[in-house]
Amino acid sequence: MAQGLRTAIDFLLYEWLQAQTLTTRERFADHSRETFDAVLDTCERIAREKYAPFNRLVDTEEPRFDGERVILPAATHEAWRAYADSGMLSAAQDYAMGGMQLPYTVEAAGNAFFAAASVSIGAGMLTVGNANLLMAHGTEAQRRAFARHAFVGRFSGTMCLSEPQAGSSLSDIATRAVPDGDDYEADPLGPRYRLRGNKMWISAGEHELTENIVHLVLAKIPGPDGRLPAGVKGISLFIVPKKLVDTEGRLTGERNDVALAGLNHKCGWRGTTNTLLNFGEGRYPVRAPGLDGRGAGAIGYRVGEPGQGLRYMFHMMNEARIGVGMAAAMLGMAGYLASLDYARNRPQGRPIGPAGKDPAQPPVRIIEHADIKRMLLAQKAYCEGALALELYCARLVDEQRTGDAAAADEARLLLEVLTPIAKSWPSEWCLEANSLAIQVHGGYGYTRDFPVEQYWRDNRLNMIHEGTHGIQALDLLGRKVLMDGGRGMQLLDARIVATIGRARGVSALAVYADALHRAWDAVRAATQAAWADGDPVSALANAVPYLQAFGHTMLAWIWLDVALAAAGRDDAANHGRLQACRYFFHYELPKIGVWLQVVRERDLTCAEMPEDAF
Repeated sequence: MAQGLRTAIDFLLYEWLQAQTLTTRERFADHSRETFDAVLDTCERIAREKYAPFNRLVDTEEPRFDGERVILPAATHEAWRAYADSGMLSAAQDYAMGGMQLPYTVEAAGNAFFAAASVSIGAGMLTVGNANLLMAHGTEAQRRAFARHAFVGRFSGTMCLSEPQAGSSLSDIATRAVPDGDDYEADPLGPRYRLRGNKMWISAGEHELTENIVHLVLAKIPGPDGRLPAGVKGISLFIVPKKLVDTEGRLTGERNDVALAGLNHKCGWRGTTNTLLNFGEGRYPVRAPGLDGRGAGAIGYRVGEPGQGLRYMFHMMNEARIGVGMAAAMLGMAGYLASLDYARNRPQGRPIGPAGKDPAQPPVRIIEHADIKRMLLAQKAYCEGALALELYCARLVDEQRTGDAAAADEARLLLEVLTPIAKSWPSEWCLEANSLAIQVHGGYGYTRDFPVEQYWRDNRLNMIHEGTHGIQALDLLGRKVLMDGGRGMQLLDARIVATIGRARGVSALAVYADALHRAWDAVRAATQAAWADGDPVSALANAVPYLQAFGHTMLAWIWLDVALAAAGRDDAANHGRLQACRYFFHYELPKIGVWLQVVRERDLTCAEMPEDAF
């Protein structure tokens, strides 16, 4: 598996995105392609040695709670320590924070190996995202006490948004935070509050992989009448550590009032703890030094200003959404490579000749059958295309961080538009790739003797967490394509048109350039038609088909751009890329017509279905 993945990553990173040119920028001046390769080598080795051999183990030995602690397999502890020791938790951070100042593009490429080897064991996505949020919006004291220790693996991090009664409707959260004493604003770690409430679906919410767990919790501060403010504008963000710390992040010896209420037992990602957490229920009453303990509740330190919590949390959520897209792409890639290996070694059936099948001939390997090639090529088109999309978004992150003011602003807007696609498209179509991997294996694919059924189960979660398909669709059509007067769409248009222009100069790709031009025109026309009367009910009734059509068009663009980098290279790997591009344009891009038709016509078939008619 590793060799095929490394070949794809090297091409996309260096031949397509030209990541080595980032070393001309001041922030990355100490690096070279050699240092980038050394990072990839390290990640590939750790993933091969500490992750891949235990992927089935962590699927069958789920986390369990013995009444005092959550027990995970020793392999999970060893994998976490190896990952933390590699420096990847702080890969893109400043030297002053103990980081390597690597481009985020290289960090994302390195993390791809871990997702492919065992997404269920997990790496540092939430911990890094948690710390990055504090670096962006926390105080210097909060960065020193919490983020700094996350970057070296002492602490891990979570994001606590959903609640049992609210799900994704964050305006309905009921967790409350009240000031802890008259001097609550004087605490050196930030304004100090007491939190009470319940959070659900919290990944890595309880374990003993690290000394401490830093929960970032969305909660509401009651008004003078004791009532919680309505809507998302009343949400604030709090740091709620599992164990209390001093200003340097040293443990004080006191447990915060954060209690495990239960473990969720999932279809996939079984190696990762997924928890229900109770804040302030009184199981661990807090009597911390310097605090009077008035009022039950978990101690939390406010991040930033009151009422701005959701805005701050989107810093972590958007980062996580790209991470989820990469995880989905890599699970698809793992299934693809497994089914490719199986198809190359499984003899079955005989080819059809002019006179039909000759039973006297020996069976052929199934990869020689056209339909098996179809399923393998579909997987390749989905998964390598999704990997390219995620690395493209990662490259935009580097542009936003290190480009000049104009380039950084362009990258910001492009990321706004592409993030719903980066999360949703791999989650849907690389899951389909996993289904095809099972199909290639036939009946064996449905058994636990082969890994592809686990890849499918693991990938099924990605269409749900960090914002479901429906939420991403509403975000894209309801906000992102309209924001800043549609400027993000204009910037995207310029890049797509540039690719079309270059492809028209290559005879083998000109037909695909024309097809992409027609598809993009259709997407833009459907966008305008959806909002023609300004009615959000009719405009958004078919937001998911719009998301699917938009995503397929983006992948056609990505594949055409990748094909331009592969064109003229006479080797098997690049021939495979050109064939995958060809497949996508012949078999996938034509699907957008049906999706866009219901968007363009503002079809209300689904919206108008009476409940009792179901």
